[in-house]
Amino acid sequence: MTLPMPMQKKATNDTLKQVAIELEKVTEAALFSHVYPDGDCLGSMLALGLALERMGKKIFLYNASPIPDSLKFLPGIEQITDSLPQQLPETLIFIDCADFDRIDINGLTKDVLLGKKVLNIDHHISNDYFGTINWVDSKAAATGEMIYRLIRKLGIKIYKDIAVNMYTAIITDTGRFSFSNTTPKSFKIAAELVRTGIDLVHINNILFEEKSLAQTRLLYKALSNLELLHGGTIAIIALSKSDFETSGAEESLSEGLVNYARNIEKVEAAALLKEIDYSDIKVSFRSNSWLDVNEVAQKLGGGGHVRASGCTINLPFKEAKQKVIFALEEALNIERDC
Repeated sequence: MTLPMPMQKKATNDTLKQVAIELEKVTEAALFSHVYPDGDCLGSMLALGLALERMGKKIFLYNASPIPDSLKFLPGIEQITDSLPQQLPETLIFIDCADFDRIDINGLTKDVLLGKKVLNIDHHISNDYFGTINWVDSKAAATGEMIYRLIRKLGIKIYKDIAVNMYTAIITDTGRFSFSNTTPKSFKIAAELVRTGIDLVHINNILFEEKSLAQTRLLYKALSNLELLHGGTIAIIALSKSDFETSGAEESLSEGLVNYARNIEKVEAAALLKEIDYSDIKVSFRSNSWLDVNEVAQKLGGGGHVRASGCTINLPFKEAKQKVIFALEEALNIERDC
């Protein structure tokens, strides 16, 4: 089997131009975003989808996972489906996906890419360049920033619905402009989006302030389970399947809980473990100052960013937890010795 070959591994204006040219030519396209969706992947996909519709393109939006309640306000969200069309378009666009396995296309393999034009638009440093055209910019704070540049390149006016989606993408991946990935460009793009008249108070309240009772109960569980290790430099939160069931919270409501561990004084590395099912443990890593948690996640089969990454471990809960602790301790010790 011959899969699409990557064209290059450096984000350039030429790559952006090439993506724009391809999108101008197509009549229809399918857009995909990763499982366990967040504000960046959904906001970016919806913004580009709405822009392509403005260009008269027929689009199809796919995500295999349930949409988190906190993101159901996004304009166009009702167009996202978890069912594939009988025949996929010739152009497939993957948004915010570091690798093909992050999609979960109803059990389909990479064979689905054969003979297709595959556009890979992403900002993860761990991206494996699975597309025929790979526009990967690890310096972008969010894929939403890249979509902003692309829509501008396509000459589409950024109206309010598109702006809401892109603003959501950027503020969720920058933690309301508080994470280390935030750049002057992040603020500049956000300012342009605000000028469209989006309701900042409403968006921020939904994303960061409003909590359901189930979400509050899950926070209680998370804080009760928090452990400090390695002289207080590692913080671990482990949520079992039972924790989700007794609190009445869905997995998506755990978004952001890892930051409660990371924000503890002296902590350099934090991890949130979630038991999705037996031998299916989802892990989110965060670091504060110097540890590259992307490297930690990659050793466990995942990836992401230098300060934020993740992986899935197919082991029983206790074994997965010990593996995560060992990986973080090893990483901290190696860096300390260097």
